[in-house]
Amino acid sequence: MASSTFPLVFIVRRQDPKHLVPSKPTPHELKQLSDIDDQEGLRFQVPGIMFYKNNPSMEGKDPASVISEALAKALVFYYPFAGRLVEGPNRKLSVDCTAEGVLFIEADANVELDRLGDTVGPGCPYLNELLYDVPGSDGILGCPLLLIQVTRFSCGGFTFAIRLNHTMSDSSGFIQFLNTIAEFAQQPQTKITPSVPPIWQRHLLSARQPPSITCPHYEYGQALAGAATTTATANGTTTIDRSFFFGPKEIRAIRNHLPHHHYSTTATTFELLTACIWQCRTRALCLAPDETVRLSFTVNGRGNKHGLNLPPGYYGNVFTYPAVMAKAGLLSMLPLGYALELVKKAKAQVSEEYFRSVADLMVIQGRPSHTLEANKDYIISDNTRAGFDKLDFGWGKPVYGGIARAISLISFYVPFRDIRGGEDGIVLPICLPESVMDRFEQELKKMTQEPVEHPPNHKPISMHQKCSQSIS
Repeated sequence: MASSTFPLVFIVRRQDPKHLVPSKPTPHELKQLSDIDDQEGLRFQVPGIMFYKNNPSMEGKDPASVISEALAKALVFYYPFAGRLVEGPNRKLSVDCTAEGVLFIEADANVELDRLGDTVGPGCPYLNELLYDVPGSDGILGCPLLLIQVTRFSCGGFTFAIRLNHTMSDSSGFIQFLNTIAEFAQQPQTKITPSVPPIWQRHLLSARQPPSITCPHYEYGQALAGAATTTATANGTTTIDRSFFFGPKEIRAIRNHLPHHHYSTTATTFELLTACIWQCRTRALCLAPDETVRLSFTVNGRGNKHGLNLPPGYYGNVFTYPAVMAKAGLLSMLPLGYALELVKKAKAQVSEEYFRSVADLMVIQGRPSHTLEANKDYIISDNTRAGFDKLDFGWGKPVYGGIARAISLISFYVPFRDIRGGEDGIVLPICLPESVMDRFEQELKKMTQEPVEHPPNHKPISMHQKCSQSIS
């Protein structure tokens, strides 16, 4: 997409938000979430956005009307989304299926979609206009579980932006619901039921009786030990968002930083990229060498790999966050293979028993949050296979579809096509203090270029020297 040489005056005119309810009567009942859903660490809102170009074959059709009608039909089958969360004993969450509806906003932008240029994607600077935060709607209890805004552009393109209460679904479960909306949108006259019937059955991932914590769960541990302050950041520092693209060239360059025995083994792109990002982020933070840093990342429990045996159509959360810890000095100074082995080891520990142990821990320990300490903790979630980039309401696949931005200490891998080179790859939005972001970008550039061959007696520069040089 071409960017204008003039500053973009971007104005969105929104209609009043409305509550969109199921198109037919639905059961009024109380449905408990699972103990994998019901974690303090999932009690937040996740924003997503899809950008669609004009499609001449859809001439005369209004995307807001098409989608709202399809959404009302989909809510007949996914009626818990039209309810509200309530809290019971031991902070247990349930959905009160009241059919109060989801929030829906219809809007119009004053420009053509192409005018957004390369800002189309995660971290779009116009997100607050394209997904309006309706006052009082962003709570967890007693609030709408979905907020949707469809914004039409003057060219006939549009955006579909959505905010989800994460306790309800993970990316795989949520895309199942969105695909049902898409089916009704594409076949408004003939589609009667979803191709994949939704399955609730959240008891399948609830705690055992009696509950028992059988695995180590460092992601729910205490605050990390180490020096009281860091050289890079301080409380109250303003953070910025930036996104980084990894295509085949970048992935190949990162892999070339590994010893030959690592290069020729089966380290996945996820493992490789996660190790690289964690190492570069730690270097950029300039922490004291003895401080402990922690990385958590999502492991999907769907399919047969982990033995959970969930039925097709289950749309709850089916992932866990194994954690790995290291001293900042070691992680920063040692080669990439060190970080990679830590990531692979943490990933390999996840099993059916690990999931059961997490569910039991929630009940025994009162649903603790993931322990997150600014700078020292970091979470990466893999959304590359979720399918947001394939969601088709009749206008074709989106130019971009996925998570809208990084959320504090959480980053997301999202599939992305680089419009400049036409390459398919992965984009990572990340949130860091500005000075740290600049160092992170420099560290990442080193990793995405061919490695420099050092003589055997080469001694790497210390992190304190590195940080003082970058600041001076």
